[in-house]
Amino acid sequence: MADVHLNIAGRPYDVHCADGQEDQLRQLAALVDEKARGIQGGTEVRQLLFAALMLADEANEARGKVQKAEPQSDSLRAAVALAESREAAARDELHGAQAREQQALGEARAAAEREAAARAELEKLRQGTPPAPAPTGRHDRALMQIADRIEALAATAERL
Repeated sequence: MADVHLNIAGRPYDVHCADGQEDQLRQLAALVDEKARGIQGGTEVRQLLFAALMLADEANEARGKVQKAEPQSDSLRAAVALAESREAAARDELHGAQAREQQALGEARAAAEREAAARAELEKLRQGTPPAPAPTGRHDRALMQIADRIEALAATAERL
């Protein structure tokens, strides 16, 4: 326990308090002393009584302001939560739009490449260059062999 020497309304007081609370006790005593000195006339007890009543009134007003502010802070918290929720939804929507845009750009590049290849092929045809054979699969190769045989048979039939 710590001992603190206080002076309130011109009178000394020695008070015990928990260790570490000395400065706070001095600050509180200074508030009481200020209120008591502001009251003129009357006895020391009357000055302290009115000082205590004035401080109690200020504390009561402060509690009322806090209670009025609590619903406002609750509604502000709700508004912030709603805004954060909307921000998250907008961010998700933006990411989706960016992904769709990237996919569309990829498809547009592929279409441009196909168009360029088709234009090159068309230009070769205009210049009389035979088109390059398209890559064939296993069935296409078999069909090509059958076509070659048919052409060979047709050539033999023409000679006969």
